[in-house]
Amino acid sequence: MTDDQIHWFSIVNSLMIVLFLSGMVAMIMLRTLYRDISRYNQLETQEEAQEETGWKLVHGDVFRPPTNSDLLCVYVGTGVQFFGMLLVTMIFAVLGFLSPSNRGGLMTAMLLVWVLMGLLAGYASSRLYKMFKGSEWKRITMRTAFLFPGIAFVIFFILNALIWGEKSSGAVPFTTMFALVLLWFGISVPLVFVGSYLGFKKPALEPPVKTNKIPRQIPEQAWYMNPIFTILIGGILPFGAVFIELFFILTSIWLHQFYYIFGFLFLVFVILIITCAEITVVLCYFQLCSEDYMWWWRSYLTSGSSALYLFLYAAFYFFTKLQITKLVSGILYFGYMLLASLAFFVLTGTIGFCACFWFTRLIYSSVKID
Repeated sequence: MTDDQIHWFSIVNSLMIVLFLSGMVAMIMLRTLYRDISRYNQLETQEEAQEETGWKLVHGDVFRPPTNSDLLCVYVGTGVQFFGMLLVTMIFAVLGFLSPSNRGGLMTAMLLVWVLMGLLAGYASSRLYKMFKGSEWKRITMRTAFLFPGIAFVIFFILNALIWGEKSSGAVPFTTMFALVLLWFGISVPLVFVGSYLGFKKPALEPPVKTNKIPRQIPEQAWYMNPIFTILIGGILPFGAVFIELFFILTSIWLHQFYYIFGFLFLVFVILIITCAEITVVLCYFQLCSEDYMWWWRSYLTSGSSALYLFLYAAFYFFTKLQITKLVSGILYFGYMLLASLAFFVLTGTIGFCACFWFTRLIYSSVKID
């Protein structure tokens, strides 16, 4: 086991950065928004209102359903499922129900909680789908139940086949694979359907402002508001908040050390949630101020792009810390890290999206629009 001092130092360091950022973000957002809303609500005449610029102008388009809205619903549902799984597993680990020495126990717990959280995945995706005026809830449910687990299972199966080919004892037995498929089809899929049914029965979420019939033209954007640029910038902060902890996790997985400080991990998880939410909300606000109302997908990708940095860091770790020479071992490492990065993308993207969704509803419901 490694020295605790580094751990404490890294956590305090990470926490200080995030608290400083939170303070700055809160101050900017609260002051600017409060001034914006009060000034907008005090405008007396129609002429004054027409001269107004910024996020108020796009109120007729801001809740227009995005392109590929079905896929967005599926991703958000899967992200909610991941969030629930991590939260419940970490609470159990922090309370001492899961032993750090029993790695299999931790993995089993995560899988079981993931399967049960299918209920939340179905509920979240169908609620959002209904808000986008979708009617084919069964199709969206099937995609939520099969898209991410399907991708994960295919990658896992291919990697396992490689280990089988090497005649290694590390291969997952066929009976365990069968049990996983049984859990997926027997429990997870029905629960996703139950969640979807319950979500679709609820009344649709009504946007606070009406959507215009004709889409408004988006003015030409400054170079720094380019979608690719803002998305890549948005992922740096959430990754920066967790990357030291990530080093310890990678070391425990690949260099056979015990990871035993779940309290620290929970703290880092909270830091990650706050950072993802804050950076996405700030960038979304700047985007709306420049009269670009295409925020749905961008809010998801802004914090989700931290998964790209996670994968790049995993590659850096591979070449600097591990002495792996066999091709199959290298493929295994990158295959599992790709799976971890995909999961991280879905989780952080959903956190950012939910924060933006709450934020846009909040600011547009506080503006008086005739």
